[in-house]
Amino acid sequence: MLGLRCLRCGTEYPPGPLFKGCPNCLSEGLPTNLTVVYDMEVVKRRFDPRKLDDRAPGIWRFAELLPARLENAVSLGEGMTPLLHAPALGRRLGLEHLYLKDESRNPTGSFKDRLASSAVSMARQVGARVVTGSSSGNAGAATAAYSARAGLPCVIFTTQQFPVAMRTQMAVYGTKMIATPTIYDRWRLVEGCVDEYGWFPVTVFVYPLVGSNCYGIEGYKTIAYEVVEQLGRVPDKVVMPVGAGDAFSGAWKGFKEYRELGFTDRVPAMVAAEVFHPLENALEKGLDHLEEMPWGPSVAISVALNTSAFQALNVLRESGGAACSSDDAETIAMQRELAETEGVFAELSSVISLCAVKRLVAEGQIRSDERVVAFLTSTGLKDPETTAAHLPPVPLIEPNLEAMSAALRETYGFEIAQRV
Repeated sequence: MLGLRCLRCGTEYPPGPLFKGCPNCLSEGLPTNLTVVYDMEVVKRRFDPRKLDDRAPGIWRFAELLPARLENAVSLGEGMTPLLHAPALGRRLGLEHLYLKDESRNPTGSFKDRLASSAVSMARQVGARVVTGSSSGNAGAATAAYSARAGLPCVIFTTQQFPVAMRTQMAVYGTKMIATPTIYDRWRLVEGCVDEYGWFPVTVFVYPLVGSNCYGIEGYKTIAYEVVEQLGRVPDKVVMPVGAGDAFSGAWKGFKEYRELGFTDRVPAMVAAEVFHPLENALEKGLDHLEEMPWGPSVAISVALNTSAFQALNVLRESGGAACSSDDAETIAMQRELAETEGVFAELSSVISLCAVKRLVAEGQIRSDERVVAFLTSTGLKDPETTAAHLPPVPLIEPNLEAMSAALRETYGFEIAQRV
């Protein structure tokens, strides 16, 4: 690691605790995240993707392209999640080559483990005393788990309105949870703890949004490296649920790095699936910043932000990508369709990537013969209550075949074929 560079103005900084983004852009009212700079000539000499079989699985196979030194790595075996071909769902959506990057297989059940592993490894490397973050679920669970693994105290600021399963998961790792009335309150408290006590932040806490810890975001690059390895080529489109755009930005950087290193000769178009369409709005208006959009309740709680960050908009512009949104009805229907056709129970926030695929295929923005990777961020077990509310009740019957047949027909529309 050589240093840090601003995604907007290109100003470079030495490595350090620049958790609020680029000071230069911040002074101009354009908050922008930083990204880590590496000596790519050194990386070329030390790293060969053709020899990865000699390394242990997980994101630290790519240690030369991560900011923390390998001896400081904090790992729970994250990474190398399955890339599943989804032929049945693909046919329904009009695609020949639909693939699902199933991040629910990570240790805490979500893609945030990549962020937490890289960020907490840096916390260990710099001698941090306390790790902190703001989260209503996946990021908090991942931060808590990896802090526990590293033996570091962890304080997570949250709100009252989030699923019991996520709250329980955070608590069981021994994290200290503090609830605030609003998400803005929790961000302000994280900022205060970073400024006053020198705590090490993992997640978003600056508003207008900048993004999460720039060292942590590097962990998301490994998504791109894995997809190229698993698919045997660069996909045509990569579709991801996007809030502040941490994983979106990290994955895009990973594809670019593989091209820069000569391991591929192309990059995919990146598609942002969102809820309140701040990125779609910025693209339509040609903005270089994100506006606040009208907000409302959403079942996709992990990405239900009414604004985003420049890092996400930058990915769309650089990759020639697109952004589109979906509503609750589409999201709930897609979660069930995915489970019934491919056997994958993904979090509602995850399946908005597939809602975006469906819409863009219908609009002709994705061709039927393109190779499309849809990113599933987390398991549906993080919020089973919301899913259960939209499923039929289990019928209670008298224990005989006639009653069983009637229940199957009336509740599920399933007719039993008579034996020939």
